[in-house]
Amino acid sequence: MRVLVAAASKHGSTHEMAEAIGEAIARTGAQVTVARLEDGPDLSGYDAVVLGSAVYVGHWVEQARRFVEDHHLELADRPVWLFSSGPVGAPLKPDDVHAVDAAGIVEATGAREHRLFAGRLDPSRLGFGERALMRAVRAAEGDYREWDEIRGWATDIGKALRPAP
Repeated sequence: MRVLVAAASKHGSTHEMAEAIGEAIARTGAQVTVARLEDGPDLSGYDAVVLGSAVYVGHWVEQARRFVEDHHLELADRPVWLFSSGPVGAPLKPDDVHAVDAAGIVEATGAREHRLFAGRLDPSRLGFGERALMRAVRAAEGDYREWDEIRGWATDIGKALRPAP
């Protein structure tokens, strides 16, 4: 089983999550390639795909939306899982209900599942506008990613891709 794990990230946090997801799926026996969506990975030769994106103002970043738009027919022909990285703080802001509108992406890809994971907020990596937005919503600086949850989800994907005995 060949699996592509690809993500779009503005400041690196979502790419780090994609790496961890790829490693966890590989431990289940699959051959995994981890790529950046901004590099336009080729889907040919992959049996399954895991796509992820950072979330800003409730939406996947442009590179991820464009990739899905350009490849939705190819994606719909294979098992697809989606993940979003975004909410930060304690409690998480925005909450699960308001964090991301992924319904169109789920529909376009025929995804088996979409998971929302908490992200990381490091003001030193943000531009002026992003820092202003984070202050306006009172988002707290920190790394809120739950690595055990992320790796557990990825392990479940790897198990789901194993051939039946």
